[in-house]
Amino acid sequence: MASKHIHPRTDNWLTFGLTGLFTLAILVLLALSGCKHEPPIVPDDLAGGGGGGNGPGPDPDPADTCNPSVVYFEQQILPLLISNCAVPGCHNQATNNNDDIQITSYATLMNSDIIRMDDPLDSDLWEVINETDPDNRMPRPPQNPLTPAQIELIGTWLQQGAQNNSCVSGCDTTNVTYSGTIQPIIAGNCIGCHSGGSPQGGLNFSSWSVLNQVAASGQLAGAIQHQSPFASMPPSGPGLSACNIDRMLIWIEDGAPNN
Repeated sequence: MASKHIHPRTDNWLTFGLTGLFTLAILVLLALSGCKHEPPIVPDDLAGGGGGGNGPGPDPDPADTCNPSVVYFEQQILPLLISNCAVPGCHNQATNNNDDIQITSYATLMNSDIIRMDDPLDSDLWEVINETDPDNRMPRPPQNPLTPAQIELIGTWLQQGAQNNSCVSGCDTTNVTYSGTIQPIIAGNCIGCHSGGSPQGGLNFSSWSVLNQVAASGQLAGAIQHQSPFASMPPSGPGLSACNIDRMLIWIEDGAPNN
């Protein structure tokens, strides 16, 4: 049988072809291994948390500047005094019938001379809220007396110098409930007028059912926003903060549930 011989020229081309393919494969691998892959560019509206294009994202909640060890007049004491002392016909304005004592702001409170700055716990204010005789205590019957917790809060504020202080707290509207959100707002701003034996307007907000009825009628939303023809609530002094109004409106829009 005749042997098969590969032509020398063909053999050389085959060897060159295999060598070239091998070399090309090595070059490709080296090129790939040396590649740097840049991370994808994140659009501004995703990287910045909102706001299309190069604009800023949504405004964050205000920073919380409230010190839990400090009692603040604007946020804690004034709403308490207005709700319990500045009810219509009492200390909402200075008259001869109330010894010219008006308690609707820090200025009117200080002008009424019922706080001794040199010895705050010897002040008339401290004396009357601790009075046990119904004829002398404030608030006057048929309003309920201040609770021990409310008296302690005022006492701490007096001991800290009875300052005209204020703070800014964050506004969380993500989980508004009656027990955790609405009830504390009502207790701090409304319950002095709307409780006891003779609540203002016959509305006792100690009960959820009464507040729910007022919310369903539209009266509550109108009152806290001081919209005509509704009577403003609170009736004197500054109204509810924008944050608390937002919380109340969210709860009302949800059907004012007892949650």
